[in-house]
Parts: sequence; C-alpha cells; structure tokens
Amino acid sequence: MDGLHWWRQGDAVTQISALLLLAMSVASWVVIVWKALLMRRAGGDVVRAIAAFWQAPSIASAEERLPAFDRDALVMPLVQAAGALAGAAGNGAATLAARGSLSQQLTRGLRDALHAVLGRLQFGQVLLATVGSTAPFVGLLGTVWGIYHALTAMAGAGQITIDRVAGPVGEALVMTAAGLTVAIPAVLAYNVFGRFIGRIEADLEGFARDLRELVLDDAGIALPAAAND
Repeated sequence: MDGLHWWRQGDAVTQISALLLLAMSVASWVVIVWKALLMRRAGGDVVRAIAAFWQAPSIASAEERLPAFDRDALVMPLVQAAGALAGAAGNGAATLAARGSLSQQLTRGLRDALHAVLGRLQFGQVLLATVGSTAPFVGLLGTVWGIYHALTAMAGAGQITIDRVAGPVGEALVMTAAGLTVAIPAVLAYNVFGRFIGRIEADLEGFARDLRELVLDDAGIALPAAAND
C-alpha cells in the first residue's frame, strides 16, 4: 500500500520519472543476463575454436569442424572470409576490390569480418553506459520535483510542521535511491563485460593476423618485413 500511496501522491513528472527508471532497469538487466551468457560461452569457445582450426589439415576442413566449437560464430566469419578470398585469388578482377593484391584483399576482408564480430560482442554496451550515466539524474529529477511538489502542496495548506514535511520529502528521496539502484548494476556490468570483450578481441585480432599470414604463405606470397612487426 505504501508504494501505491506514493504513486497516487506523485504528479505526472514523478510518475514519468519512475516509469523511465523502471524501463531502464528492465532493459539493462535483460542485456546483463544476455551478455553474461554470451561472455561465458565466448570466452571458452574462441580459444577452443582457434585450437581446432590449427589442428585441421586445411581451411576447408576447418570450416566443417568449427561449428561444433564456435557456437556463437565468432571465429567462423574470419575463416570463411579467408577461405573465400583464397579460393577467388586469380579468378579475374571484375571489381575494384578484386584488383588489389591478395594481401590487400585479405586485410580488408578479415578487417570487415572482425568488425562485424566485435559489433555483436559489443552490442548492449552503449545501453549499459547510458543507463549507468543517466539513471542517477533521472532519479534526482524525480526527487527534486517531488520535494517541490510536496512543499507547494503543504504551503497552501497553512501551518507547516516537521511531521508534515518529513513524510512527503522522504517519499521523494526514494527516487534518488531508485536511480542509484538502477545505475550501479549497469556500470558494474559495463566495466566487467568491457574487460571480457577486450580479451576476446585480442585473441581474435591475433588469430586474424596469423590466418592472413597462413593464406599468403599457401599462395607463395612473401610478406614485407614491416608486416611481421
């Protein structure tokens, strides 16, 4: 009944602020749970998929073997991009992209595939950062407006006592606590997931570099000295 009483006592601004905080909380927790499951799978799958790739006799064989290890398709796009470019080498230059050397095509293709994979890993990070930075201010807005609304109502009622002030002001301060309650998990999750994504990104970037060198070696193309630094 206290929550219902608080809801009825608040005006439109207070209620909208409360609904906005509720929406932020639900959205952030959905992202947190989804990304926690994704990071838990991805951390081990990337390592196992890369190991399985290097144990395969060929890139074509690795493409058949990887789906069993790469459940979220984080390594497979890189392998498919390298395999497609290696198979298309020397088949003519119908487009500007195909006129470059195999080294240039591999760099571009692997970079695009890597960006697509990282985009999926980073999905939801912006939402968590936004919730973490704005939820406290939404709660503060609800508190300030609630206090103003309560004091205005009491001023029109005549005599003001501490008992009459404490109740409405205390109810308004709940909005600040609600804003912090929504923001803190979002900030913590953003930082934790950022570290996991950074580790996976480093593994994928290293694999993409090694994969590029492998395809070039198979094609009999020597890498410039600077490319190996």
